[in-house]
Amino acid sequence: MSAKARPGLRQFAGVEPAAGLPAAPIHLAIGMFDGVHLGHQAVIAAAVQSARRDGGLAAVLTFWPHPSAIFRPENPTRLIQPPEAKARVLEQLGVDVLITQPFEPGFAALAAVDFLPWLRRYLPRLAGIYVGENFRFGRGRAGDTALLVTVGREQGLAVFSAPRVNRDGQPISSTRIRAQLQAGDVTTANGLLGYNYFAIGTVRPGKRLGRTLGFPTLNLDWAPEAAPRFGVYAVQVTGGTSPLPGVANYGLRPTVEQAVRPRLETHLLGACPFDAGDALTVEWLRFLRPEKAFANVDELRLQIARDREATAAFFGG
Repeated sequence: MSAKARPGLRQFAGVEPAAGLPAAPIHLAIGMFDGVHLGHQAVIAAAVQSARRDGGLAAVLTFWPHPSAIFRPENPTRLIQPPEAKARVLEQLGVDVLITQPFEPGFAALAAVDFLPWLRRYLPRLAGIYVGENFRFGRGRAGDTALLVTVGREQGLAVFSAPRVNRDGQPISSTRIRAQLQAGDVTTANGLLGYNYFAIGTVRPGKRLGRTLGFPTLNLDWAPEAAPRFGVYAVQVTGGTSPLPGVANYGLRPTVEQAVRPRLETHLLGACPFDAGDALTVEWLRFLRPEKAFANVDELRLQIARDREATAAFFGG
């Protein structure tokens, strides 16, 4: 299947609904793939390349929610991306099929040795399995890549295990990226992701406080699990347009109100072609400063002007 002939990403809520896929070899990358960082991309690229070689389908099997929601519900892992953001990155990587398996107690109880036979039952054209070297699966996380290879051989399946990818002498991991985002270091996080961290959402009407300050903003309906540090960032915004430079504040707006939920507000440096109801993507490029409470609105207005100038300088303006 040539890249030109590829349809859009096909998505399935579970392995069973995916049983109706076309009769083509399926090369399946398996993992949580939270963030779809450079390490994950090495696994996925292997599946995509193999699928292209034999005219098959490049597929990803991932899970929702994170397994920690079952095993430690009092302290589940906060995910970097919502499912729709993950799907967008996977499609850009050339994935044809995304299967999101509900991670529920019945699935978690599946024995490791039964995992591949279970997959083959619903995906009879399964040709290859692609995982990271630290992949674990099955009840009690008893399965590892060695077991995958053994059972895969019995099932007539090729198994590819990708080594971990390092950057700055350390393995790239979702945990490491979460820590960088919580510290506000989106520059480092972007280097680990292999693309710019982004928010996607719909513009909703605000209280127009930014407009009264002379800096109108776009208020994005966005609520990540693994929230980045509250503060001000240089960003670029797209919504059916070329990227437009802007400055964004993510936080609780302590000077004008102590909001209960954090808010993402973006001020474009140039004319704003967007309005309420528009779907936008905001890419985070540089952390400028932490969020803080100012003594009054006039101080806030002066600081926003400085933030705008710093953002313009970042973009070379």
